[in-house]
Amino acid sequence: MRAYMRIIVVLAMLLTAVTVMGAGEEADELSARLVERMPGLKISSIRKLPQLDLYEVVGNGLQIFYTDANGDLALFGNLVDLQTHANLTEQRRSEVSVVDFSQLPLDLAIVKVKGDGSRRMAVFVDPDCPFCKRLEQELSGVSDVTLYIYLLPLDSIHPDAARKARAVWCAEDRVQAWDALMLQGKEPPAPAADCKDPITDIAKLAGKLSIEGTPGLVFGNGKRVPGAIDAQQIEQLLNVPGKS
Repeated sequence: MRAYMRIIVVLAMLLTAVTVMGAGEEADELSARLVERMPGLKISSIRKLPQLDLYEVVGNGLQIFYTDANGDLALFGNLVDLQTHANLTEQRRSEVSVVDFSQLPLDLAIVKVKGDGSRRMAVFVDPDCPFCKRLEQELSGVSDVTLYIYLLPLDSIHPDAARKARAVWCAEDRVQAWDALMLQGKEPPAPAADCKDPITDIAKLAGKLSIEGTPGLVFGNGKRVPGAIDAQQIEQLLNVPGKS
């Protein structure tokens, strides 16, 4: 047990001094080997821990694990600094989960301006998601924010959501149609057959951002939050400086 704890302490200390692994042949070989041995793994980055021949691998969105140079062994779990009690793996996960808000395709979103619209927040939502409706209730008490509403119907659990999402997008007043649906349960009229919606593109965007459920929140400072949170938490995150 003591030996195990010493290893964790050493790994934790080294993680704070990470160097970026070069994108050369060594990185390519390790990446290919890991993908071969872990079917379905999509690697975002590989970083070397100095002195120990261990590598930090970020893959499949926000999954983090550690492996040797040959990709023969893998360590899953959290690295903890036992002196500060900081969860270094979670800290790293927070770093890699940051979204550059300026790179979001805002033309795919329904734009809702509240108050002076000075703060920004993107929400990925499903019209039939009960937690999304709860989020809308919380957002009703938040002002001075521009909301970018990305329609993300989850067909596997809400088979009628795509129809409603398309009707909202194709409505004459999208914001009004969305509010009426989520807050009052009133569906907009059926859309014209030739109306084009961005639902497929939004699904691809969500996959790129590793947003797998709804609601998925992205704040102007780059902070990503899965699930519904209350108005007080939303206010706190909207006021955190960062990229906007």
